[in-house]
Amino acid sequence: MTNFETIRVERRDRVAWIHLDRPEALNALNERLMRDVVAAAGELDADDGVGAIVVTGSERAFAAGADIKEMASKSTAEMRADDHFGEWLKFAAVRKPVIAAVSGYALGGGLELALMCDIIVATDSAKFGFPEVGLGVIPGIGGTQRLVRAIGYPKAAEIILTGRRIDAEEAERAGLVSRVVEASRLLDEAQELAAGIAAKPLPALVAAKAAMDAALELPLAEGLALETEHFTALFDTEDQQEGMAAFAEKREPRFRHR
Repeated sequence: MTNFETIRVERRDRVAWIHLDRPEALNALNERLMRDVVAAAGELDADDGVGAIVVTGSERAFAAGADIKEMASKSTAEMRADDHFGEWLKFAAVRKPVIAAVSGYALGGGLELALMCDIIVATDSAKFGFPEVGLGVIPGIGGTQRLVRAIGYPKAAEIILTGRRIDAEEAERAGLVSRVVEASRLLDEAQELAAGIAAKPLPALVAAKAAMDAALELPLAEGLALETEHFTALFDTEDQQEGMAAFAEKREPRFRHR
């Protein structure tokens, strides 16, 4: 695993953790952190020993936003030429399940990073929001698109257009957050959830995520066809044979993740 400047990476059996580690900036997403997260996620995605990835920050902040100081003096031409946020598309394309474990602030780019994950687990003190309009811009790392898809247009419009922060309870009611836990339980809950997922056969996890991602993009008929393609392709995997044999024999399966 590469050494990184702004994150820490650890392995817990088949679960890999990416800890955002810019405490002096409340984990604001600057270019270095973006490149570190994307590189780490790419390495973990390619590692067959990893079945799920958890991204987390600190107790005070998952990530308080994009790094405004890094962007403030740039022009439109410079932002477009730099493709300032372009690397995040690689993170969003990770094939394996990704869980965001959120404590404290998940604002602006921090909320956009959480939205790129498949599941969000939050503490009861977490705060979510998009303050960008108040800064004269809009969310620029997919926030306008992913929030609408996650919770529907009316609620997303309120959050984006007002810049209002919502708490974890409201976020759970809206469908943004999968579960809310006590702060002392966040990392344990995220690990238990990720470990339960990672124990499942990896080919099936990757196929399920690909099919669900397609549901956000494709018409129903095309999505159903893609689901059938993934479903039938899994019948050539060792894990499908083991899983169904174990079911018939009434025993626990021994998956080899292939």
